[in-house]
Amino acid sequence: MDDFKFLPYIEGLVKAAKANPAPPFSELTVDQVREARNTAIKTLLGPGPEVARVAEEQIPVAGGQIALRLYYPQAGGPLPVMMWFHGGGWVVGGVETHDSLCRKLANKCGACLASVEYRLAPEHKFPTAIEDCYAATKWVAENAERLGLDASRLHLGGDSAGGGMVISVALLAKRRGGPAMAKLVSVYPVTDLASFDKPTYHTYWDKLILSGAAMEWFRAQFLGDPADGDDSLASPLLADDLAGLPPTLVFTAEHDVLTSDGEMMADRLKEAGVDCLYACSPGVIHLFLGMGQLNEQENGLNTVAEFLKS
Repeated sequence: MDDFKFLPYIEGLVKAAKANPAPPFSELTVDQVREARNTAIKTLLGPGPEVARVAEEQIPVAGGQIALRLYYPQAGGPLPVMMWFHGGGWVVGGVETHDSLCRKLANKCGACLASVEYRLAPEHKFPTAIEDCYAATKWVAENAERLGLDASRLHLGGDSAGGGMVISVALLAKRRGGPAMAKLVSVYPVTDLASFDKPTYHTYWDKLILSGAAMEWFRAQFLGDPADGDDSLASPLLADDLAGLPPTLVFTAEHDVLTSDGEMMADRLKEAGVDCLYACSPGVIHLFLGMGQLNEQENGLNTVAEFLKS
């Protein structure tokens, strides 16, 4: 650990976690994991700012409905919109845990943030979460005028598990003929569930807040069959054809088991001719996006906003 250079606040988090290690997820129930992880996410993000308006919608999906929360940074419009697929290993997190982040992003980016309450594993296995996110995106595109949104400036964004689903949903839209998307924002994404044999998994396997063992547990909850990890919707890194995807920001943390997933995804997108910007934030760990104790350069809000506005 002495060789890793962290921002001061991050170093404090890492030391505290090392001094008081949490029990492995394998020793907890799903509800216990959710309670602990949801509390941690909300604590790290801190309070969110006021926005001009928050609206709640219900989206029809296969087998039911899911919630969508829209954060409007200003009155008037039509506004650009960024769908947000929250992180949490497909098992934890939701609209409430990421409320603060979506408020910060809405104000910083000058775009409406549409946060999707997709259904979670293990109750809903792969590919439910991805299909829910696609359905919500399609619904927003079709209802943009009523919602005061500009469908020609429809972006996808997400962190961690949600960051990988950004690519998966874009692939689904490509296969299904829409909706059209302007830009993709994929933050410390999970892009490969077929193999964790990658450099940053080896480097950080049991050293940081997101461990390799935790990723194995999340994968087991999400996939109905281990072979599903070979499916390009679960592992967009393995997709045969990435050509034609929108301009994409792949944004990783310097110290994270998932950094190799992001780097390799960015390389594959560039090889496919996609206009891809890869950025890696120094001195930070998983969950840094929007962290309340970091400034907007350190916590990545500036990077995301600059990409969307460019």
